[in-house]
Amino acid sequence: MTTPEADVLDGLRDRSRAVLTKRQDEVLGLSHSLHAEPELAYQEHRSARKITDLLERAGFAVTRGVGGLATAFTATAGGGELVVGICVEYDALPGIGHACGHNVNAAAAVSAGLALAPVAEQLGITVKLIGTPAEESGGGKVDLLRGGVFDDVAAAMMSHAGPDDSIGMSSLAISSLRVGYTGRAAHAAAMPHRGINAADALMIAQVAIAAYRQQLVPGAVVSGIVTSAGDAANVIPARAGAEYDCRARTAEELAELQARVRACFEAGALATGAELAIETVGNDYADLRQDLAMCRSYQAAAQALGRTVPQQDPGALGGSTDMGNVSHLVPSIHPMIGYACGDTIMHNPEFTRFGVSAGADRAVLDAGLAMAWTAADLALDPAHRASLLARLAAR
Repeated sequence: MTTPEADVLDGLRDRSRAVLTKRQDEVLGLSHSLHAEPELAYQEHRSARKITDLLERAGFAVTRGVGGLATAFTATAGGGELVVGICVEYDALPGIGHACGHNVNAAAAVSAGLALAPVAEQLGITVKLIGTPAEESGGGKVDLLRGGVFDDVAAAMMSHAGPDDSIGMSSLAISSLRVGYTGRAAHAAAMPHRGINAADALMIAQVAIAAYRQQLVPGAVVSGIVTSAGDAANVIPARAGAEYDCRARTAEELAELQARVRACFEAGALATGAELAIETVGNDYADLRQDLAMCRSYQAAAQALGRTVPQQDPGALGGSTDMGNVSHLVPSIHPMIGYACGDTIMHNPEFTRFGVSAGADRAVLDAGLAMAWTAADLALDPAHRASLLARLAAR
């Protein structure tokens, strides 16, 4: 015997599914179009325009260039006090296009918005799609958090393409550094004593980092490349450069790791007399913390669509995402939506070609509906709704 609340939810699910079915060709066309014209971080002008044009045609109120980012946007429908934010990712990777499946991510978010818009008033929610540039590099969500774009959002969600379905896992906090040493050039044989070897400074720093790896906190990773270290063997290098990533299980552990790694680079400068310059590249990404109640709602919704979504241990670690920063402020979920891709992995050129497969298209629609039904479940559950609004008020 079903309850009145369950009957209402079932009716809303049926209505949202019917709406999305009518627009599925448009949504899948968007996914394929984004895939065909990949754009890099903060330069996603065509991609943002394709998405916002579609949402405007569907009746959303669109604002472009939010948070001071030219390729960011918001698109809203409904006017309820419970604001559900759906993050739309659409940047690609240099040289290998949508090898992380962000065309699927974007189209799934749009699907969720389209499915929710006609029932938003009945649910008492505002659907707020947030176009978030530069997830792959830079951290657009952090910029938008700083710009106040998430200030009214009570719950946030997005889905991410991948080889398998899952929910609940965390991600590594990450910071990216660009390092430069400036020394003094000199002939390596005639007057080496007049030189200050920038390459030696970098070498000493790398040795210090290598020694430190034994004491790294479990889960921490330090990786990097040398970008320059001189041009001729008979000239003491005046300049040397490197790019390094620091990752840790939590934002707090990342801060400690950053301090120790910076000390290693300072050691190189101290030992050689070279001048050191360190800059942070983009924003630091925090670890992802998924809301367990929202996870359960998403699981149930995906199961109703015939999918199996394992609940991962919150301690299980994936890559890194700026959705982590959102999750520290707003109750959030970031499920993976899977489709067959052979034995390849994300951030691999082979993964790119599966982004317009039949499995990827199904993922777009299933993830969209699962997120829409999750939002409906949150809105219709009095206790969960009250909790989300109370947490928003406390912020």
